[in-house]
Amino acid sequence: MEIKIVTINRKIPHSFEIIDSYEAGIELKGSEVKSIRMGKIDIKDAYCVIRGGEVFLLNCRIPEYEKSSHIKIPIDRERKLLLHKDEIKKLYGKMSERGYVIKPTKVYFNERGYVKIEIALCKYKKVYDRREEIKRRELDRELLRIKKGML
Repeated sequence: MEIKIVTINRKIPHSFEIIDSYEAGIELKGSEVKSIRMGKIDIKDAYCVIRGGEVFLLNCRIPEYEKSSHIKIPIDRERKLLLHKDEIKKLYGKMSERGYVIKPTKVYFNERGYVKIEIALCKYKKVYDRREEIKRRELDRELLRIKKGML
């Protein structure tokens, strides 16, 4: 079996500078795994907090599985992430500094079939950094057009 990517948060590189990333397990209940397997998970507005030495995922929406019978699980409940203690300590140390946030970047199934979530320690990009990035991208495109015209 190979890694099956369910969803990627493509907004993260535009608004944030990724400092470090970690792979975490996610504590799920009932039919949430089946719902994720169908690709029904939304991590656009999700973020992580550290409370009591544990990491929790907030604002992650997993709609209920249609064919689920008796258990009704709230769509946007907070879910515990499974990380090693030393990783949590590193994250907590960085989170105490101003401007850092933990955001989920990718949800996937690993080789053994477990749901994993990639979280990243991020820092907000400044407005002028984003503008520079856009200018650089446009210049690169223009150079490519000129090169293609010469060939």
